[in-house]
Amino acid sequence: MKIKATLSRIRKDWVIYLMLLPAIAYFVIFNIVPLIGMKLAFQDYRIIGDNQWVGLKHFKVLFSSPAFFDVLKNTIIISTMKMIFIFPIPIILSLMINEVRVGPFRKYVQSVVYLPHFLSWVVIAGVWISFLNPADGGINVIRNFFQMPSVDFITSKEHIRWVLVFSEMWRTAGWDSILYLAAIMKISPSLYEAARIDGASSLQQMRYITLPELAGTIVTVFILNLGFFMNAGFDQVFNLINDSVISVIDILDTYVYRIGILNGQYAYATAASLFKGVIGVVLILGTHFISKKISGKGVW
Repeated sequence: MKIKATLSRIRKDWVIYLMLLPAIAYFVIFNIVPLIGMKLAFQDYRIIGDNQWVGLKHFKVLFSSPAFFDVLKNTIIISTMKMIFIFPIPIILSLMINEVRVGPFRKYVQSVVYLPHFLSWVVIAGVWISFLNPADGGINVIRNFFQMPSVDFITSKEHIRWVLVFSEMWRTAGWDSILYLAAIMKISPSLYEAARIDGASSLQQMRYITLPELAGTIVTVFILNLGFFMNAGFDQVFNLINDSVISVIDILDTYVYRIGILNGQYAYATAASLFKGVIGVVLILGTHFISKKISGKGVW
């Protein structure tokens, strides 16, 4: 019966499902089909002839490599910083946008905060490198105005991780707030009307109505974000990395790129990539079941 009901729904809304096909094709081609190649992590790659099965050889080499643990540490530190400092920003931004009552101004604010999402990291890296330039960058011009010395943030091991955090925040906060704004729009206006009649202020309405209603969305997004915890942002790091700071922002993805694409160690790079993927799956499942036990809410 469920299959018949599903087929009936597809026939009824076939145009909508047709629109999903490009997205489905993208994920199948670039996310599911490549999983077949993960078996290379357990083989020695041969350009000519069949690959040789070697079991856990590459994983043993991987876990005995000091370089691997250095990039693993960098990945965890950068991802943790992004999770702590970036994750709450779209929530706060959506609450602030929701409080803007002037229609044209609200649309202007939304357009401004959404725009960075559509820029590539090549462009964004160029913008931030210019903005943080020690000679005439905006930040250092302000520092010099207050008699503070210039800082080359892009080549500073002390500051570069914060550059990653703030540039990621600038690019994604506005776009990610759309999901929370959509969830806010679903909240019944009668709840706010009742609260206003009882004398609740805007802040109290936000605290006792909006945030509790957003809890399910926040939990779901948090769990899904944990699944990408080990990514740490390849495009961003690749465009901002340099020899001065490689020791503190070299992450798993750039490590895999370097040993796999540049050095030709395809099997070893696949093992490192598989390790990252397994950790992501474990984080999603673990967080989901813990959240289910504590709050009753999870991804499914």
